[in-house]
Amino acid sequence: MDYKDKTVAFGTLGCKLNFSETSTIARSFIDKGFKRVDFKEKADVYVINTCSVTDTADKKSKTIIRQAAKQNPAAFVVVTGCYAQLKPEDAAAIPGVDLVLGTNEKSALPDFITKLEKKQKKQVEPL
Repeated sequence: MDYKDKTVAFGTLGCKLNFSETSTIARSFIDKGFKRVDFKEKADVYVINTCSVTDTADKKSKTIIRQAAKQNPAAFVVVTGCYAQLKPEDAAAIPGVDLVLGTNEKSALPDFITKLEKKQKKQVEPL
């Protein structure tokens, strides 16, 4: 699939490892032809790399996920990271979320996106 006209935005919470992993994931999207835009811009795909160290981190993760879905209701929203790993069903229940990936799957994230269309049933990959 050709993604040269598609945009992707990243939201990252938590530790330095999450920020490093987001950089790696971003490069893999760019390699597939996506254009990276700021998280506050309208994007075709939003990737949120979450944290779940505390209850406050969980709340921040939920807030940023909702923010992405609100910015572009037609966007494909992916949730990964610790919150996704520890509470996949909670993450999948947030309106607008299309795909939830555990920490082991996030490095191959672009491979999980075959079509950028909203789904009736949320996809939760092995956690």
